[in-house]
Amino acid sequence: MYISNKSMFITFEGIDGCGKSSQTKRLLKRLNDEGIKTILVREPGGTPISEEVREILLDNRSKGMSDRTEALLMTASRAQLTYETILPNLELGHWIIADRYADSTLAYQGGGREINLEWLIQLNHFATFEIQPNLTFIVDVMPEEAFRRKTGENDRIESEGIAFQNEVRKKYGDLIKLFPDRIVLVDGHKSEEEIHNTIWEELVRRDYFNEKK
Repeated sequence: MYISNKSMFITFEGIDGCGKSSQTKRLLKRLNDEGIKTILVREPGGTPISEEVREILLDNRSKGMSDRTEALLMTASRAQLTYETILPNLELGHWIIADRYADSTLAYQGGGREINLEWLIQLNHFATFEIQPNLTFIVDVMPEEAFRRKTGENDRIESEGIAFQNEVRKKYGDLIKLFPDRIVLVDGHKSEEEIHNTIWEELVRRDYFNEKK
């Protein structure tokens, strides 16, 4: 049994189809099984207001959306999620796992849309009340592999194609250099079990909880 020393905020990032959502669910189950109160949120979305923004952002009927509108809507959804769910739970001492957070804006709108990164960082600071994740895992796969895994209809952003995802992936690489203490790169081409074990071992290495028995 592991006992948490304090609240933790862990985010998962990566291009569409990288497998991060499966890893968030695995980690959520394991932490709760170990007695650490943990909740999972997703972006864009996570609250009634944020989910309505998500529908606009991902709807293929919104193809005329400008890049700046996209960035502002993404961070608006994030601001509501942070205010309504993330901050209150952190104050209660709970752990939070986020399937995407602020780094997605830096990678997608900064890399894919080529919006100025420093401006996006400041926008994120405003939207997140200047909170930072304790740890971020980037699940890294080649875009061709991510598209091969994809099932179902593509949403508006997924429809941008492999070239767009390549630019997003490159920007994630830049973020690792900008935030080396916070971001950990994980090889998404490995099995789900191997990836999960790598993530768990990193939490143990960073002493995020104490083993009691």
